[in-house]
Amino acid sequence: MPKISNVVYYRVKPRWLMVKITDENGEFGWGEATLEGHDLAVEGCLEEMIPRVVGMDANDIEHIWQMFWRHSFYRGGPVFMSALSGIDIALWDLKGKNLKTPIYELLGGKVRNKVQVYCWIGGDRPADVENAAKARKAQGLKCVKMNATEDLNWVDSPSSLDSAVERLKIVKEIGLDAGLDFHGRVHKGMAKQLAKALEPHRPLFIEEPLLSEHPEAIKQLAGLTTIPIALGERLYTRWDIKRFLEDASIDILQPDVAHAGGISETKRIATMAEAYDVAIAPHCPLGPVAFAACVQIALSSPNFSILEMSLGMHYNTEAGDDIDLLTYLKDKSVFDIADGGYVAAPTGYGLGVDIDEEMVKRISKETAPWQCKVFHGPDGSIREW
Repeated sequence: MPKISNVVYYRVKPRWLMVKITDENGEFGWGEATLEGHDLAVEGCLEEMIPRVVGMDANDIEHIWQMFWRHSFYRGGPVFMSALSGIDIALWDLKGKNLKTPIYELLGGKVRNKVQVYCWIGGDRPADVENAAKARKAQGLKCVKMNATEDLNWVDSPSSLDSAVERLKIVKEIGLDAGLDFHGRVHKGMAKQLAKALEPHRPLFIEEPLLSEHPEAIKQLAGLTTIPIALGERLYTRWDIKRFLEDASIDILQPDVAHAGGISETKRIATMAEAYDVAIAPHCPLGPVAFAACVQIALSSPNFSILEMSLGMHYNTEAGDDIDLLTYLKDKSVFDIADGGYVAAPTGYGLGVDIDEEMVKRISKETAPWQCKVFHGPDGSIREW
């Protein structure tokens, strides 16, 4: 079986970290190790991991995953797991190419022929959602996501929540379903009020209504609302999610394939969630490799619901240079959105995408590390992004 001969990574605009693994026969696979705002940390972790994986059998994906997990002693967390994700995804892509089959065939085959997606409107400080929603509907989408609020104080004026309700009403009147992302920026006293105010208008879900480090408060909130509660982008392993499944406090789990140990661990998380009647809706405001990996998982997971797609997202457009989800793809039609908001199952080997490596190399030379957004209240105190 082919051995791993080389591993390289490229930091590219707008904020993505791509990993390429090549075997001794010259075949290669692509992964994504993006961790928004922490490029240098993940790159440092990859530098530590790469010498350990070179020379290993490229087919032994699970053995390599377990080697990094169990022999690292200090493990888990966003930086370590994102680096591991990049390697894992690339190995799956490589294996699919070597076996001349899509990854979903290696995960048990398809349970659906297409994947429903949603895209963003409104930006970090949500505004002009009406025109943005109309444009998304024209793209063929049925669902969108937007930030519920701007940054808030721990306890803020109840009137600060009114605009969230109005924006949801506008989007619903256009004929779209909408998920509302609280983004962990709404603290408990305000989250309870906002969920109650939104409930009559039936959002698709509320995402990260509270930070995941408050499982007891999320469990309390789950008993106060009928709106489906979604979270998971800041949970990185099956052990991280266990408490939330056992508490029956969430309805939708949102693992991020670039943060949660790659295809291997994300698929395990999806299977684990199914046993608790919890849907998965992978978090993916990221690049084409992460999106392609999520599509492979979605196609093979019975409890998949809907997939985030970064096409036209504010973080992409803010980077300039017209760089977006499709920029690094040779065949951009692979992610075409069909009427109803679906992306068809790819038929290509591995991830089913062909990355323009020359463009990746060129843009990587001019890409600085991306920094997280920062927000402050009127008194100068730090608020959640």
